[in-house]
Amino acid sequence: MSNIVFDHLHLVTPDPEKTAQFYVDMFGAKILKIRTAADGRFMVYMELGGVPLSFMSPTTQNEDPSPSKCYGLHHFGIKTDDIETTVAELKARGVKFTQEIAEPMPGLKMTFLLGPDNLPIELLQRS
Repeated sequence: MSNIVFDHLHLVTPDPEKTAQFYVDMFGAKILKIRTAADGRFMVYMELGGVPLSFMSPTTQNEDPSPSKCYGLHHFGIKTDDIETTVAELKARGVKFTQEIAEPMPGLKMTFLLGPDNLPIELLQRS
């Protein structure tokens, strides 16, 4: 199998800036970027002890109310150096993917699979 490492945690919170500031004030985390996602939700990207964290506002009431889009853990990311091979190997083992490999920006290929209890796991390759 290709090289696999932990990449990031992604949390949904009612106030991403306030949540991020708590980690800055209490633990010395560093805010890296603040932006609005394509779906309109507010996002804060930061780093705590070398671990990337992302905080995102929840979906609106008219959208998918699944727990991973309301509050709490949205997903965590696992990085590979060969996403195509890793996806093929995982599919052969029966892992269910919720989307095909996408390249949302140059240098990033990603897909999502379902872990235990249907927890979304992002599998990604950065170049």
